Amino acid sequence: MEEDPTPIPSVGLRKHLITNEDGVITGSVCAEDLGHTESGMFLDKIIMCEVPNLNVKFPSSLAPNREITVNTQGSPTCYNKLLGPRDCIIYEHVRDKNKPPTAKAFLRAGPRPELHFNPTEVRGAIVTCGGLCPGLNSVVHHLVETMLLTYKADKVFGIRGGFAGFYDEATPAVELTSEGVEFLQHQPGSVLGSSRGGFDLDKIIKFLVDNKVNQLYIIGGDGTHRGALRIASECMQRGLNISVTGIPKTIDNDLDIIDRSFGFLTAVESAQAAIQAATTEAKCNLPNGIGVVKLMGRSAGYIAAYATMASGDVDLCLVPESPIVLEGPSGCIPHLMKRVEEKGYAVVVVAEGAGEELLGESTAKDASGNKRLPAIGKFMKGAIEDAYHAEDKICNVKYIDPSYMIRSVAATAFDQIYCMQLAQNAVHGAMAGYTAFSAGVVNNRTVYIPITELVENSPRCLNMHGRTWERVLTITRQPNTIESRAGK
Repeated sequence: MEEDPTPIPSVGLRKHLITNEDGVITGSVCAEDLGHTESGMFLDKIIMCEVPNLNVKFPSSLAPNREITVNTQGSPTCYNKLLGPRDCIIYEHVRDKNKPPTAKAFLRAGPRPELHFNPTEVRGAIVTCGGLCPGLNSVVHHLVETMLLTYKADKVFGIRGGFAGFYDEATPAVELTSEGVEFLQHQPGSVLGSSRGGFDLDKIIKFLVDNKVNQLYIIGGDGTHRGALRIASECMQRGLNISVTGIPKTIDNDLDIIDRSFGFLTAVESAQAAIQAATTEAKCNLPNGIGVVKLMGRSAGYIAAYATMASGDVDLCLVPESPIVLEGPSGCIPHLMKRVEEKGYAVVVVAEGAGEELLGESTAKDASGNKRLPAIGKFMKGAIEDAYHAEDKICNVKYIDPSYMIRSVAATAFDQIYCMQLAQNAVHGAMAGYTAFSAGVVNNRTVYIPITELVENSPRCLNMHGRTWERVLTITRQPNTIESRAGK
């Protein structure tokens, strides 16, 4: 085969490719030489979000960390890259001339050349808190394998039933082994079980001390992470050399800072079956068939919005962040009736937390302090039927509530990889002595986020002036009940 004579350019951060009239790359040139340097578009300060490290208060083992494993031929497999104490990922990477020349950054996740803990003396504990989420077992699987197989840790405890498992005699802790978690990543749910509430700081600390646990991994949402922060702070105050590491988990994708939570895209995928069923029911039940699907989304409409975009068949998407208007120029009922008139049927997706401005807020709360939500799905079904009956028209409204079905499934391939990345990097961070942090993905790179930063603005909400909601509106063609910022 004839060798391609096209030169391979040396492309750096400020290089431009040069092509001829046929589109063939002929070389590269510095941006300054082409006059493309933007004035006012620069950073003169990067503000690192510091992650606490136990080595400030406790002596480190300084154990070298070079090998990942030993291959089948007995030779070591070494890390390709070991990270330094100031390697970082810039958080606020989208820039314009109105942005100040400063940006926040997070410590890049990954293995460090020296360890705080002697790996063979590590005794870890893992607990899953809150509701279920696709990928929980995958995270547990990779945490155990990384601790035991990569770092040769002494022992790993599995805490059953959430925070209460640290002291509840009905759910004693179990030992997790690499053999015991084999194939676990393919199973839905949590092998440890999960629950809300049960947080008792003194009893949790007692378990850690009694069992000589020096690494605690807590998988959960913003409430769980607030509990993790209390544990980490108490350990430091009592002089306990214990790393407390969080892994963000929320089916609603409402934790701040991170790109997305593990399991979220699996839930979106699972919701497609309900939307497809609603579409079939609406098409086939004549006349004026309408399918209504209620999806999870307590205070954030991410699942409803992404499921709508993934489907492309939805005519109305209702989320907690946008007020529901039933009648008038911005009313969803006239919009739905118009869509049915145009194509013979319509499909509605509504998040469970939508419509509080119509139905009122509940005062009842669950064990985690979350308020109980009004039945918005059934309300919308009734409102649609009433509107048709008021015009002496027949309609066939079918209501589908997949409820917990979208979270009680095994993680998809994408989320499996995501869970592996989070778990492995969580262990790398704990072994290096970091504490009171959570391993999350920011700008498509895994980082260590101080828990104080993670919970400060959580739970987050869907941006009603952002691109995601804009895309939803282009699909559904529904009236926007949020004033546009265009031209402002």
